[in-house]
Amino acid sequence: MQMLDERRSEIAAKIVPPSKLAHFVLRTSRFAEMVDWYKLVMHATAAYENPGLSFLSYDEEHHRIAIVAVPDLHDQDGSDVGLHHIAFTYDSLHDLLENYQRLKDLGIAPAWAINHGPTTSLYYRDPDGNHLEFQVENFETVEESTKFFFTEEFNVNPIGVEFDPDMLRQRMLAGEDETELKRRPASGSVGLDAVKI
Repeated sequence: MQMLDERRSEIAAKIVPPSKLAHFVLRTSRFAEMVDWYKLVMHATAAYENPGLSFLSYDEEHHRIAIVAVPDLHDQDGSDVGLHHIAFTYDSLHDLLENYQRLKDLGIAPAWAINHGPTTSLYYRDPDGNHLEFQVENFETVEESTKFFFTEEFNVNPIGVEFDPDMLRQRMLAGEDETELKRRPASGSVGLDAVKI
């Protein structure tokens, strides 16, 4: 048995990780509604589209999101195993909060707003109930974010502290320092039961 474990470790050490996340694919029975929602929320355009398939992108990749029409799918009820959410990072708190305001003006509000510590995040639900996290990094480097995971503050509360995006945006527009705005407030003990999505 030890030989198998050693062989497995030897092979695992040679595995080459992917260079980037290319795309994700969603199947839906609300094809037109989902395509319209992703085009709007992600400011995406179609690289290819037909009545049952749409390849969407918001950057240099030929497609980041694919949506496939499948008739008669059941709605999600949250009781099945599967993907919990997909996260997208914005360059600044300003970009995140101005995008929040634009979406809010169009009637699209986040389901949850939380400062996790390493990120300040807004979670949205698409028309099928899939969750998207729009986030901004709270630290300058990956090393600083990773270091936060090993603090007592994170150990006591690995979920985060909820915030009001309108209030945070007002503070930002008033000229408050972005580093201070992204600093997670102190909290007591918080567990997984606090996750609202």
